[in-house]
Amino acid sequence: MNAPFGSVLTAVVTPFSEGADSVDFRCVDKLINHLCPRHTDGIVVCGTTGEGPTVTREEKQKLFRHYKRNAPQGTAIVANTGTNNTAQSVAATRDAMVLDVDGVMAVMPYYNKPNFDGQIAHFTAIADVGLPVLLYNVPGRTGARILPEAVAELSSHKNIVAIKEAGGDPEMVDWYKKNCRDGFAVYSGDDPLTMEMVKRGAVGVVSVASHLVGDEIKRMIELTKGGKTENALEIHEKLMPLFDALFTTTNPIPVKTACAMLGLCNEEFRLPMTAMQADLKRKLREMLTVKGVLQESRQAF
Repeated sequence: MNAPFGSVLTAVVTPFSEGADSVDFRCVDKLINHLCPRHTDGIVVCGTTGEGPTVTREEKQKLFRHYKRNAPQGTAIVANTGTNNTAQSVAATRDAMVLDVDGVMAVMPYYNKPNFDGQIAHFTAIADVGLPVLLYNVPGRTGARILPEAVAELSSHKNIVAIKEAGGDPEMVDWYKKNCRDGFAVYSGDDPLTMEMVKRGAVGVVSVASHLVGDEIKRMIELTKGGKTENALEIHEKLMPLFDALFTTTNPIPVKTACAMLGLCNEEFRLPMTAMQADLKRKLREMLTVKGVLQESRQAF
């Protein structure tokens, strides 16, 4: 499989000003300088980790434009335009297309949970706009999965190029490889499962942890693809405690708190997201210190 957006994409946090009433673009630039090119090949903007549900349409357009204009050339910018409203998703995708982003991400419609026919119609309408589409299967968030049979049919659309698979089952990579068109790419949507999914043929990961250790994740993927699984496993086992620490409470609370510790953004969230509890925050700081992440940050900034 080709990796249409690179092997490591960062589902980037959205920095807010004090009080979270506006986007802090000064910190957006900090994130760009931190992530590129060391930690990531691409950036998914306003996804789950970017608090997309509480970022306004106008703010999203400004963020898409800013990342496209300011990220280094060759960095894939993927705009999250998917919602549970097909017309709104299509409109947002058209807006993103004008900004020349490299692709869009489209989640399974949450709450209304369409059947097979509805899924085909929804994602086809988004893909018909003309941008490459990264499907996003995350049933833990949406309450329903994109049906595998729907993914197989949708993969025949020239603009539906990949899926971010966050259903918790690495064996889905095998199913997609067998039933989807040649060249359709699978990305891990769960950092702890990335190595196993790449072993099965996934091209990479849409990652949360890449805010902090994207270079190591990329090395792990390269080693796995090269058949050097023992070396890759060493990195995987080293990173697992950090992966766990970033999901001790609802994403993106831990990773945004970690980014604030690194000086990359403010520790500001929009409701219903709230600040990390003090005991969990202390444990996170200890983990970042043990892993050398905070020390590296002090040297870099």
